[in-house]
Amino acid sequence: MQLKNSLELADLSSKFNPILRGWENYYSRFYKKAMTPVWNQVNYYLVHWMMRKYKHLCRHKTEASKKLKLLAQEMPNAFVHWKAGHYTLIAG
Repeated sequence: MQLKNSLELADLSSKFNPILRGWENYYSRFYKKAMTPVWNQVNYYLVHWMMRKYKHLCRHKTEASKKLKLLAQEMPNAFVHWKAGHYTLIAG
């Protein structure tokens, strides 16, 4: 995902949302908290995608993480896990 910096966020969403929706339906059927590490990893990849896509964020992981959180709050329907509120990421 993070290497597809030629794509826009809507393109990434349409490409990966069916996969993420399937994971959510299958793995979180009985224990939703088990998917939290997976959603954090997806957000981690999205932060790295932002850092590659937008060069002013190239060396600013914390700033990219903040912008991703703002983006997720503005467009919560973009990704499946953002609807459930899994858009926070501890930058490190």
